[in-house]
Amino acid sequence: MDMIRSFIVMASICALLVPSLFAADTLPRELSDDAFWKLMSDYSEESGQFRFEYMSNEQEFQVVIPRLIENRKPGGVYVGVGPEQNFTYIAALQPKMAFIVDIRRDNMLEQLIYKTVFEMSANRAEFLSHLFSRKMPAGLTEKTTARALFQAFRASSSDAALFHQNLQAIKDRLLTGHKFRLSLDDVSQIDYIYRVFFDAGSESTGNAFTPSGQNVYFGTASYADLMTATDNHGEARSYLANEENFRIIRDMERKNLIVPIVGNFAGAKALRNVGRYIKDHNAAVAAMYTSNVEQYLYQQGDDWRKFLGNVATFPLDGQSMFIRSSHFAYGDTRQPPRQASGRRFLQLLSPMAEVVKAFNAGKITGYEDVIQLSR
Repeated sequence: MDMIRSFIVMASICALLVPSLFAADTLPRELSDDAFWKLMSDYSEESGQFRFEYMSNEQEFQVVIPRLIENRKPGGVYVGVGPEQNFTYIAALQPKMAFIVDIRRDNMLEQLIYKTVFEMSANRAEFLSHLFSRKMPAGLTEKTTARALFQAFRASSSDAALFHQNLQAIKDRLLTGHKFRLSLDDVSQIDYIYRVFFDAGSESTGNAFTPSGQNVYFGTASYADLMTATDNHGEARSYLANEENFRIIRDMERKNLIVPIVGNFAGAKALRNVGRYIKDHNAAVAAMYTSNVEQYLYQQGDDWRKFLGNVATFPLDGQSMFIRSSHFAYGDTRQPPRQASGRRFLQLLSPMAEVVKAFNAGKITGYEDVIQLSR
């Protein structure tokens, strides 16, 4: 009996000292439009520049997903950067909430376009029709594979009238439906970004649908290439691979649970506010997708130290994982690094807590040190 009492006392003390390990998270199941806008605007920093825009060029981004989700339950908060590749990682991890933090305000506006397109679409076919303003082909079902889906849309024609109809619906939904307080410049930029998608999917270029299409905004891979890619086992895992993945993202968007933030990874505001929000809700970061941003931070003075200092404030657990892209990787630090072919990236994982521990111990002095902690 004395041992039982002692155990209860010790457990109570531990619960007081480390509440995050015992208290259930209080992350919202849904955000109001006002709460969504407040998070987005209050946490954002001044817009900056980055050399790539509008779409990923990381063709092997699905390769790490089997390891990423191994022995992992859905939950936590996802933090990412960039445009559409985040949706694939979110569909795989199934967090309760996500923040997309990117230095470009255009990326935040693109995320709002994606948000409305998801909200307006009952299925993947409608989503592609709304995103690229192409007429929806007949005969598509919930069982249609991503490859067959894009083959069908490749034969469909783009429609200027549909483009203007969709663009107006997007702006009406953002401004009148959600009542987001976008500036005139924001609205003008939404016009421009949505036109980029239409032009990429038009018959004159077809880059969004043609395999290995070239486009200044769409990198070295077409949208179809990225959405029909697989992991190393041949399993398709993109957010358009099946209806289940699509619905995970659509439902989160409809509940305002994917929040785009304008923020510099080395800034003093955005990431720290996101980390504070997660901690205040007794949750932990499930994963942080950094793409290849860290590579540039190490080329900008102390920016990498500021970034890791920001990450050090995040609530983490043993499964919190960095997802990063690099042109090289170490299988064994005793051997020379392996190089990605051409302009491709290698996708890598590393436990966030290990990186923070190494940073706090002064063991990270350059980009190569971070890559050596990644596999």
